[in-house]
Amino acid sequence: MAVVEDGRFTTLEADTAHPTGQALCAKGRAAPELVYHRDRLKYPLRRTTPKGEADPRWQQISWNEALGLIADAMSGISEKYGPESVAFSLSSPSTTALADSYAFVQRLMSAFGSPNAVNSIDLCGWGRALATSYTFGVGSLGAGALGGAMLEISKSGCMILWGYNPSFSRLTHATAITEALKRDMRLIVIDPRHAGFASKADLWLRVRPGGDGALALGIANVMIERGWYDREFIRAWSNGPLLVRADTGRLLTERDVTPGGDAHRYFAWNRSAKRLVPYDTTTGRYKVDTADVALEGEYRVKATGGHVICHTVFELYARLCRRYSPGIVETISSIPANQVEETARLIWHSRPVSYYAWSGHEQHSNTTQTARAMSLLYALTGNFDAPGGNVILPTVGAAPINRVESISNKPMADVLGQTERPLGPARWGSVTTHDLYRAILENKPYAIRALIGFGSNMLLAHADSRTGRKALSALEFYAHADLFMTPTAELADIVLPAASCFEREALKIGFEISSEAQSHIQLRQAVVSPPGEARSDTEIVFGIASHLGLAQQFWNGEIEGAYRQQLGPTGITVEQLRAAPRGVHLPLQTRYAKYAERGACGEARGFATPSRKIELYSQTFLDHGYAPLPEFEEPQIGRVARSDFLARFPLILTSAKHSLFCQSQHRAVPSLRKHAFYPKVELHPDTAKSRGISEGDWVSIFTPEGSVHAHARLNDKLDPRVVVGEHGWWQSCQELGAPGYNPFTSDGANLNLIIGTETLDPLSGTASHRSYPCEVQREPK
Repeated sequence: MAVVEDGRFTTLEADTAHPTGQALCAKGRAAPELVYHRDRLKYPLRRTTPKGEADPRWQQISWNEALGLIADAMSGISEKYGPESVAFSLSSPSTTALADSYAFVQRLMSAFGSPNAVNSIDLCGWGRALATSYTFGVGSLGAGALGGAMLEISKSGCMILWGYNPSFSRLTHATAITEALKRDMRLIVIDPRHAGFASKADLWLRVRPGGDGALALGIANVMIERGWYDREFIRAWSNGPLLVRADTGRLLTERDVTPGGDAHRYFAWNRSAKRLVPYDTTTGRYKVDTADVALEGEYRVKATGGHVICHTVFELYARLCRRYSPGIVETISSIPANQVEETARLIWHSRPVSYYAWSGHEQHSNTTQTARAMSLLYALTGNFDAPGGNVILPTVGAAPINRVESISNKPMADVLGQTERPLGPARWGSVTTHDLYRAILENKPYAIRALIGFGSNMLLAHADSRTGRKALSALEFYAHADLFMTPTAELADIVLPAASCFEREALKIGFEISSEAQSHIQLRQAVVSPPGEARSDTEIVFGIASHLGLAQQFWNGEIEGAYRQQLGPTGITVEQLRAAPRGVHLPLQTRYAKYAERGACGEARGFATPSRKIELYSQTFLDHGYAPLPEFEEPQIGRVARSDFLARFPLILTSAKHSLFCQSQHRAVPSLRKHAFYPKVELHPDTAKSRGISEGDWVSIFTPEGSVHAHARLNDKLDPRVVVGEHGWWQSCQELGAPGYNPFTSDGANLNLIIGTETLDPLSGTASHRSYPCEVQREPK
């Protein structure tokens, strides 16, 4: 809740009546400083010198000229190369106010005809929301517009926080967890650092960065061996009973046993009759009672070409898990064997279980199979979409506004990366920076000639900053909207001043936290006017659309028209929301186990997967050349197997979000920067001592890609092989005399400068941001 005195925004306070307002973080308390910061962009600017020159010689121009130049460039490049040659970059809506305008940027892309959005899904959202959709047909964890389930904290008996620190990332969850612990909810924290709720957890598992997949398989192994899993749920609602041919690795189909049979009708084994029983994916039913279907076993089956050996899916999954005994997990993941056993025990005996994971497990080159392993472990509990578990929450049912018919006369081009990784982010219209840079510099698979950016500071937020700088410099045209002149924005031809979330109106329909929060609709009011001529991202999108001749597709420039269309199905009006600035409720009813609901023909709804079941075994993966079960592989960076390489870089570099900053933002805000004057890197005292490093020393962090520097901070709770850096450092804070850092040189502190992209996750294209080999040395004083 904002306090305004004499027309000036002075204070932001918690609003406990709001579903997300139970607490306020330091960044929220510093909001007035951000709004009135002297370095804010205030007017549209045009570069007047070639890229690469030390001084861009920015020239202030009018909005009409700026928008006209952008529209002319987009139109000209589209006519010459096609609309797909114009890409868009967006900051993550989970860490910025771009959530207000995200759907409108998507609509602009759709109307213009470009499929390419660089939006960081490969780093934040892919693992928890999209990789797990191959298991459940929907993300086992919610990620905003991507959808997915949300943990029901108020009813959970046990919660797992996996690579997720809500004390720093989502205070609404943190306050709810605090209340749940008071009623004796059990808590498991899996994190390389002893941070956040680790001190209040029943179990803190200090996993080695990148070893999460092995841990998930190891916990599942104990649960299966002890019988600590919902056997009947797995039998009835997973594809665990389906038979897999040992010779091909494919599910056994009717076509395998009967000439001309249906290739989409599978088989299980009837335990009592000792023969095959068909399973029909169109109905989601077996020809016998599910209780008669075998869950384990090896069977010799007569096929059209002779007898073949088959195993049930669950048998194969159990065999995979069996390879990860507690002792093996200890070797791989650094979790003591007894903790693996205790974790499995706690999960089973404290149900219902919920879990939430964040980018701590996502930013590795093995993230997809790790996320799948975690989702299969969770499936064993039987708590998906059950009270106290991860629940698919109801939604208000507003009208979507993010798509519109394209003005282009040609079919939409493939998204960058779709050919190489058809199951990855491109399937959801998301482009990795690696694929963007390649399209700019190598014209593969086609050329990207222009970029329209909305707040994405990709040269600080993504790996391989040097290639990124080279690529952005090579663009024929680049326009960028932001609050500050970032290192990424400095490479643009046109820079537009964006309003902060406190300076613009925005509609929010549902808050993805709980059923109660989902029922909340709010038209957030502007607290104060933006500085200078700054405009909201939504206004910028509407302005570009108008200059492109797309005003009709954008409600003739009336943003309120968009709000009315969105609200139409809800029955709530803009006038009602303006009269109730704190928002209104449209009560929603949570339904559980929706997969079991019956349709008109009496068939269960099932899951939105090819088999209509939870897919422990993914033939979709197999069809595309990937392991159908979540086999663990160490994060790779290409040269890591060489012994001399390991000797030069014996430590594992990971990173963690600072509580005072949002990624690469806010280091210019005095009240925040004074508590974090320099970039830090955490080391175990023994690691530091063996290298002659003391607390507060400047040290260089080396990887095969180069070096950056930071202040040493000693942390005796870290694994001695692990060091923890902070990404996002570039801004100075003049009020405090706090320095800025060149993000492209070794005397800077841009951690992503030294993270390479030689080896990426094969499905998502994710780089090893949080599990990279390194060495640390003390710098001369």
